[in-house]
Amino acid sequence: MPLARLLRRLLPLAFLLLLGWFLWRKVQPSLSDFSLLRAEPRVTVTHNTVLQKVESLGRLELVRYHFKDVVEYKKSTYRFLPDAKVALIVAGDAVGCLDLRKVRAQDVVFEGDSVVRVALPPAELCTWQIDHKNSKVYSVENGFLQDAELVDAGYKYAEQNVRRAALQSGILAQTNENAELILRPMLETMTGRRVVLTRQLALPARPRLQ
Repeated sequence: MPLARLLRRLLPLAFLLLLGWFLWRKVQPSLSDFSLLRAEPRVTVTHNTVLQKVESLGRLELVRYHFKDVVEYKKSTYRFLPDAKVALIVAGDAVGCLDLRKVRAQDVVFEGDSVVRVALPPAELCTWQIDHKNSKVYSVENGFLQDAELVDAGYKYAEQNVRRAALQSGILAQTNENAELILRPMLETMTGRRVVLTRQLALPARPRLQ
């Protein structure tokens, strides 16, 4: 009989433990919302975007040049200290285009029923920029706590060098050639005529008033 009395005493306790475990499993998901640490951080972003300017675009991009360069930029600031120096491995792009907004009514001339002449504006270097994803800083020496400024100056020089290299490599001539290959067939399809592409004549300079 002592064993039976012991079981009768333990049975309510076991029931309460089982009930407590069941209730905990039910309320645990809701209690996790009140914990100090979240399973995943909650990120809140507040912004207010304002449209400042709408610009009409009419540039037809016809060629893109890709450059790779190793730039060593030196800066001498202190007379008795070695020159600051940064070495960069730079990737850059330059794009040649035609600004079709500059095509005037007199630049399009129909000849009979089969020919149209279009005088195109001069080729331009639309953009030139550093591709920072494919560029990196190789080394910095004697920065004297101004490494960031030295690297920034090196990249600015490299960006201007991309422009010079593109012009020296004949990107404008290549732009004109690509206009013949790309633009002329497109215009012939649109007009149903043979298209002859020429270049706009430079306007005469206005005489200066004395």
